[in-house]
Amino acid sequence: METLAPELTSTQQFAARVQDLTKVYGSAPNQVEALSNVTLGIERGRFVAIMGPSGSGKSTLMHVLAGLDTATSGRVWLGDTDISGLDDTSLTLLRRRRVGFVFQSYNLVPTLDVEGNILLPFELDGRRPGQDERAWILRLVQSLGLQSRLRHRPHELSGGQQQRVAIARALATRPDLVLADEPTGNLDSRTGREVLALLAAASADYGQTIAMVTHDPIAASFADRIVFLADGTVTADRARSSAEEISAYMLGIETRS
Repeated sequence: METLAPELTSTQQFAARVQDLTKVYGSAPNQVEALSNVTLGIERGRFVAIMGPSGSGKSTLMHVLAGLDTATSGRVWLGDTDISGLDDTSLTLLRRRRVGFVFQSYNLVPTLDVEGNILLPFELDGRRPGQDERAWILRLVQSLGLQSRLRHRPHELSGGQQQRVAIARALATRPDLVLADEPTGNLDSRTGREVLALLAAASADYGQTIAMVTHDPIAASFADRIVFLADGTVTADRARSSAEEISAYMLGIETRS
């Protein structure tokens, strides 16, 4: 079991980290504290699952890590870049270049074919991939079994194939961090397991850092590490665990809340 670190120094190799993070929505008397004094680091090359009941703060944590939302107090780093005080333009560039996203609903562009969707991060950044980047993308396409689908549009693909395209797009720029938000939520159990195995392989084989928000103990069991949140605080930080162990802990959280 991994212990909760009270302080994270910049010399440690984190892809992302937060220090004393608090996020408050609204104002008194209707104020809601989504995160309360959270300190957490996600090591490079790890596959981390973030779990918790509804309203635990797991999605808020993901949004703050990605620069989609800002902290009320505390500090946030992507790599060694302190993003806490960046303006909207800087955050947009940071997300485009250094963060990949995999969503439950795939979020593919319906008018683009598979290749166009994979290359979309480069298009949005106003550039073409270089020779090394194209070699990397070809490797991704082959490993994800998409070679014969490059000219297909999303509506011509199964849900599992669409999620493979989303994974390829997220990995194409070799981002510091990939954030996966319930990536198997729209998939049947067999296809979901295939997608989770691909994410685990991206971490183990390619050294990609992945943070996955999920409510599914089976999905979380594919991760190297599971961080549990409840009521805006980290309640446990565990190494790889079985789905049964994760379910038992989650049941305990639900029972106590």
